[in-house]
Amino acid sequence: MMTYSTTKMEFPEVDLPVDMIAWTDVNDEILNLYRQSCRLEACIFALCLEGNLKASINLHDIEVGPNELITLFPGTIIQFYEHTENVKIAFIAYSSHCIHYNNGLKQGAEAFSFPFSIPTVRLDELTSSYLHDYIALYARITTGPKTLPIDLAQASLQNMLLTVNHIYSTISASQTHRFSKQQLLCNRFFKLVIDHFATHRQSAFYAEQLGVTPQYLSTVVKEVTGKNVLDIIAHVVIMDARRKLRSTQMTIQEIGYSLGFPNPSFFGKYFKRYTDTTPQKYRNGE
Repeated sequence: MMTYSTTKMEFPEVDLPVDMIAWTDVNDEILNLYRQSCRLEACIFALCLEGNLKASINLHDIEVGPNELITLFPGTIIQFYEHTENVKIAFIAYSSHCIHYNNGLKQGAEAFSFPFSIPTVRLDELTSSYLHDYIALYARITTGPKTLPIDLAQASLQNMLLTVNHIYSTISASQTHRFSKQQLLCNRFFKLVIDHFATHRQSAFYAEQLGVTPQYLSTVVKEVTGKNVLDIIAHVVIMDARRKLRSTQMTIQEIGYSLGFPNPSFFGKYFKRYTDTTPQKYRNGE
């Protein structure tokens, strides 16, 4: 069983306080906030300009290098592990408020599933420079004295969706078909966990959804990830519990109910099993 660190730190920002923001040089202070796993409510497109970093995106461990585009749709689970000293990242991000009024995001997310299993894609130098220039333009606008109107933020989001859709539609077959059958099964399992962790914590449910036996699912997940099925489910449950404990006014009982626990006692025992502390102590920062 894995135990997750409860070292006190500010919980990562999962949404934006404004409709849209862009930045051309993400620093260590921001990256370090995301060393704790979180589930995004915002939509983020990030471009690595220099250096390298290691991260987990939707439970996939990845390495990102120069000219790689990272696509993070709402609901994405992200955690940064480490990065080189010279890492430089530019990003453009849109809040849940901006997304709510843009049907293009839902259509874009449903139009292709690659960003879930392939959350990063390497761009050629020219395309990378174009995207960097686009982000730099909006960085000047969104960090300036004037507020960007919501309709212009939504237009920018639509442009980014069309751009990413085009990029993913033209990437090589070797990149889209590089997964083994076992890896594809794990990808589907990860997606199901992210969609259903609040209501289903038993491996039998996921095995049934995937059309395999629990034993086969357990074996494949262990071979591909080195982790067991229940620990992966618990990782997502605990992540959401920690977010709600630190960043909402929900009672511990309400948080437990929202995650499918019948009473606070069951929730408390489950939380302590994976964190070595109680929900109340975690909320208090003890």
